[in-house]
Amino acid sequence: MPNQIITYWKLHKVPIILALLSLVFYYTFAHHLVRSDFMKLLMLFAALFFLSFKLIQFEKWNFKFLLAVGILFRLIFLWAEPNLSQDFYRFIWDGELVSHMLNPYLEVPDTLIGQKDLVIANAQELHQGMGGLSARHFSNYPPLNQLIFALAALLGGKSILGSVMVMRSVIILSDIGIFYFGRKLLKNLNRSPHLIFWYFLNPLIIIELTGNLHFEGVMLFFFVWALYLLSIGKWLWAAIPYAFSISVKLVPLLFLPLFLKHLGLKKSISFYGLIALTTLILLAPFYTSEFFAHYSDSVGLWFSNFEFNAGLYNGIKLVAVNFFDAKAWELVKIYGKITPLAIIAIALLFTFLANNQKLQVLITSMLWILGCYYLLSTTVHPWYLVFLVFLVIFTEYRFALVWSAMAILSYFAYSKTQFKENLWLLAIEYFAVYGFLAYEIFKLNGIKQIFHKNSSVN
Repeated sequence: MPNQIITYWKLHKVPIILALLSLVFYYTFAHHLVRSDFMKLLMLFAALFFLSFKLIQFEKWNFKFLLAVGILFRLIFLWAEPNLSQDFYRFIWDGELVSHMLNPYLEVPDTLIGQKDLVIANAQELHQGMGGLSARHFSNYPPLNQLIFALAALLGGKSILGSVMVMRSVIILSDIGIFYFGRKLLKNLNRSPHLIFWYFLNPLIIIELTGNLHFEGVMLFFFVWALYLLSIGKWLWAAIPYAFSISVKLVPLLFLPLFLKHLGLKKSISFYGLIALTTLILLAPFYTSEFFAHYSDSVGLWFSNFEFNAGLYNGIKLVAVNFFDAKAWELVKIYGKITPLAIIAIALLFTFLANNQKLQVLITSMLWILGCYYLLSTTVHPWYLVFLVFLVIFTEYRFALVWSAMAILSYFAYSKTQFKENLWLLAIEYFAVYGFLAYEIFKLNGIKQIFHKNSSVN
């Protein structure tokens, strides 16, 4: 046994050192970093991104080694409270309500906090921690997400850290599930299975999901499970995990029109019907006459009120405000009304023009629809890019990996007490993203290749 260890060390000395160094950096990130320290945040993230690249470069065929270090990187965060996001306070708040059979969609926290008989453990700390913006709005987290919050509240022992650890465990297990199904799906699409590590070892994925407790990973677990079932011909069974994915985050709704061509009219009707039925079953315990009004109000805010890390929109605003005397608060509302219409038009374009009968083309169409959505959006939090990073590994494009490296620049805003973005840093981010995207489109033969006309891909 000692001889085997010595031999393994000699063969893998450099990757082991890189992995240990990454563990030190992830520990520092999880336990010794505050969000306002932008330079430390930036240097740690840049180092981790470089180290992950080198690990994949050295050991891309050593699946057990990279899987093990990917899990260890995540476990470093297990007992740490998130330091880049305060959303987890609202997650636990909603979970406390659901665990006590109270509907989280009916009252805003600002109203509930004034009740004398409030059953929420640590209510004052949760209310203060979530921030005023979240506290005055209705919950916008879908039903299955709420059930996970409730599980965290029940198993967390009325402790905020306990609930955090439960949610983090769910997210880590989901990432392992993504690794499992993602690798199988890559094989079924005749693509190299090592590409899954561009997701699994990406620092943005580890930090924003395991570290900051965003549930895009849980959504993606059900999503990749559905895609895998499609790849082996079990299209009707795929509808159930696809509905679960929608019930964690709404993003997969964008892709539903694409299945019309992929499955054909008859099968797609059954596919849509089973998704609708599963979604309604998950929604039923929460449904009231006020549900849709409250939920649509909260979701609508993301289109018409919020601005963060925007690309195209910031360029339009800069021109409109400085040369046409436009009012920024009016512009975001107008722009927010146009954006959903533009995304619907883009989704329909890919529905009818792309060769979506082939699964890899279908996934590429999903990438373009979601990519256009985020490029047009007024709000692009770094964790939104998790879905894009996942999708690109099944395609010929890599622009989302560049974006995942550059999005950390947006955290500069949190280093200022007035929460002010640095437009020069955002310009660097989007110059890199648009530049690399233009290069890839040119390299892969332009618009015709985007829609895979006469494509021979699987």
